[in-house]
Amino acid sequence: MADKRDVQRSRKRVAIRFGVGGDLQRRAFSEDLSPLGMFIKTANVSNPNTVLRIELLHDDQVISLDARVMWAKRVPQNLFHLVKKGGMGVRIIRFHSGREQYLALCAPPLQLSGMAPLPPDQDGRLLEPETLRC
Repeated sequence: MADKRDVQRSRKRVAIRFGVGGDLQRRAFSEDLSPLGMFIKTANVSNPNTVLRIELLHDDQVISLDARVMWAKRVPQNLFHLVKKGGMGVRIIRFHSGREQYLALCAPPLQLSGMAPLPPDQDGRLLEPETLRC
């Protein structure tokens, strides 16, 4: 099956804490990142349309954001290492802190033509795609 995504993703493994509301008790790792969202590899998936608070722990910096679960694939714990995509895909709604650091994690330059608008930071500012190198 052909990959129909317009935005290429950067494969990064970053430690993540996440949960519903302010309760960040679940831990996982990212598998790929893009300026608009990420895939979280976890056996503790949330239902689609759930809004999660996510903290990425990268280079002793905390990147805090809210994201909506777009899809989730539940995999039994004993088969977790055998299945390629066990976890959930999330779309970023807003950043609370570390927006520039998150965008810097998306190392390779991406094709930005026709891309959806980027999520705002905590002050409501938008970053124009022309200035983004991620």
